[in-house]
Amino acid sequence: MYHNILKHAARFFTGMLLGLTLLLPATSPLNAQESVNPDINRHYQDPDFERWQSTFERPGREVYDRRHAIVDALELEPGIRIADVGAGTGLFTRLFAKQVGDTGKVYAVDIAENFVENVLRTSREQGLNHVEGVVNDQKSTRLPEQSVDWVFLSDTYHHFEYPGDMLASIHRALRPGGKLAIIDFRKQPGRSSSWVMSHVRANKDQVIDEVTDAGFELERDLPLLEENYFLIFQRR
Repeated sequence: MYHNILKHAARFFTGMLLGLTLLLPATSPLNAQESVNPDINRHYQDPDFERWQSTFERPGREVYDRRHAIVDALELEPGIRIADVGAGTGLFTRLFAKQVGDTGKVYAVDIAENFVENVLRTSREQGLNHVEGVVNDQKSTRLPEQSVDWVFLSDTYHHFEYPGDMLASIHRALRPGGKLAIIDFRKQPGRSSSWVMSHVRANKDQVIDEVTDAGFELERDLPLLEENYFLIFQRR
């Protein structure tokens, strides 16, 4: 009799636990990792290369006007391996390729296959055969582990739909002591444009916190730009 009581009690508590489990909200990894802005990259699903080249590579755009100063600030040496993540039309990819020379390597990484194909084409036209294209996705750079000395992001960080995953991927791709450069729009109420305020997710302080939490240490905050900030981190 005592054995039967224990058996019925066990069934009762098992049923209670099952019922409570069914009432709890789903917490699968898929649900836990929702995009912070799933609509921000819709323009790059099948981009027109020439159209975007005239947008990205034009006088009046700060990172274009200051492109040579930006490259100089990185102090890249021949033989360096650098990934231009969010390469777009390849403005910095080609400049990096000239800087690191034939003994170095530049990865042009972008979610838009059309961008990557055309960056490779324009690089080859300039004799820059040490540029390699990588079509990545929203959660990964798709770069080999510890394959690069530098990762460069220009007006790209705010386009990360999954910033935590992307930072983890960048951390893996960098060699120990590798550097991460981030250029992005200053988001300052009362000073930034309405477009920046609505388009850009995080301000500079938020970005520093997120990148630091992902295993990086802020090395330099360069006062080179006005509309954008320019940060250099080191992989811890």
